[in-house]
Amino acid sequence: MLSRRTVTCAAVLFIAGSLGTLASARAQDTLKVGLSAPMSGPAASWGIHMKWGAEKAAEEINRTGGIKVAGKAYKVQVIAYDNKYNATEGAKTAQLLFNRDGVDFVIGSLGTAPTQALQSISEREGKLLFTTAFGKALKGPKFPLTFTQLNTPVELLPQMYGYIKKVHPNVKTVALLNPNDATGQDTEPQSQKLWKSLGVEVVSSDWFERSTTEFQPIVSKFARLKPDIIEITNGPPTTAGVVYKELAVQGWKGVKIVVASSGERDFVTSGGPAVEGTYVGNAADMTGQAATDLQKRLNKLVMDEIQQPLSPLTLCTWDSMMALKAGIEKAQSVDPKKVAAALPTIVFESSWGPAAFGGAENYGTPQQMLIPTVISQIQNGKPVEVLRVLPKELEEKLKTKK
Repeated sequence: MLSRRTVTCAAVLFIAGSLGTLASARAQDTLKVGLSAPMSGPAASWGIHMKWGAEKAAEEINRTGGIKVAGKAYKVQVIAYDNKYNATEGAKTAQLLFNRDGVDFVIGSLGTAPTQALQSISEREGKLLFTTAFGKALKGPKFPLTFTQLNTPVELLPQMYGYIKKVHPNVKTVALLNPNDATGQDTEPQSQKLWKSLGVEVVSSDWFERSTTEFQPIVSKFARLKPDIIEITNGPPTTAGVVYKELAVQGWKGVKIVVASSGERDFVTSGGPAVEGTYVGNAADMTGQAATDLQKRLNKLVMDEIQQPLSPLTLCTWDSMMALKAGIEKAQSVDPKKVAAALPTIVFESSWGPAAFGGAENYGTPQQMLIPTVISQIQNGKPVEVLRVLPKELEEKLKTKK
């Protein structure tokens, strides 16, 4: 006969083993997703918005039953790090996400330099990456596990420049201002080429460090040149506002463009009346008629929680999370390579409505999220949509799905 002590020990071991198995099962049922974005410095508002959007999408997925794979429902957990908009922190973030946290999917990465550093590890280790980074070189057959979740200059600039040239047919000259990093260096040649194709001369192309706070020398140069257009392609919203405010003091009056403009409140706050009339890309009125019911609901929620209006950067992580859910469920696998293969085949419900992946004509592979291109103008301190274009490739995909 077994002693009472032996039975008790066996019972304790059984319970402990059962709890360990249960804990393991629970761990297996949680899908960790990573986020690498600036959450300090001039671009902090961008990262804060992306984190908020990712967390709200995770809450929505978890509330509605999780991600369903082979009879199992995965809950989603977001792990976010500040990449400080530089390559060193981008690499550090990758090491933390992949090696310490065990993340297989990065739901968003902002900034070309930090994303390149992260991507050099994610592609090698077989991790799937969604990014907002503007760098065209981040996509293509060499990077099969990387997808863009936001419209980049390839999608934005032709629409934006074409519209401005149509509205302002007499513009002849433009001055460009870009950050002196991988993002600016990748985008600037695209701007040069497109403006020249429209018959607009680039009279100056200047650079600034993202830590710069004093823009007087550049502003004085622009004021002397008197270009018809001054474009700040990739500067954070606070920086762009400061530049236009100083230009107004110098007496310059012309067409103002900010391509990477999500964060209009910071832009208007730093620039004041000087930014009125600025054309902005990746900005939309989330309370207007064109906004979806979901966007209106999220806008109210984000205003209540962080007191900033909804922006496409808030939505990009929501959309990539929904795309990831649809891709995993289509692949019926949490293997990043199988999910990456499934993504170009799906049509999923984004915050903008039905969306898909395409862009093989521009990148060689279908890695660009197909969502509307929206151009707005700052009017009375708020972005007002002046152009919304649905990608033709998306229209064709939606037709074939009917």
